[in-house]
Amino acid sequence: MVKRSLPSVVAVRHLGGHRLALEFDDGLAGEVDLRRHLGGRLTGVFQPLADPAYVGQVQLLADADTVSWPNGADLDPLVLYCAIKGVPVTSLD
Repeated sequence: MVKRSLPSVVAVRHLGGHRLALEFDDGLAGEVDLRRHLGGRLTGVFQPLADPAYVGQVQLLADADTVSWPNGADLDPLVLYCAIKGVPVTSLD
């Protein structure tokens, strides 16, 4: 069995609202709307992401290969990768 390496976010840019432009280490690039992917789960550490201005404080978390916010919230890079590809996370297994 071949073990796949996880995708790494290498660039992020806030596009306004809840949208992020992302680029991955394999060249995949695209846009993610956090409202669509987080939906009603904006509780706890993700609650500040309900505010588009807070979404704009996104930063690249290089040691984790993903994006994060000042309160420590971060998103799994595999989930973001699959969102851009338009496939369920389980389809990459």
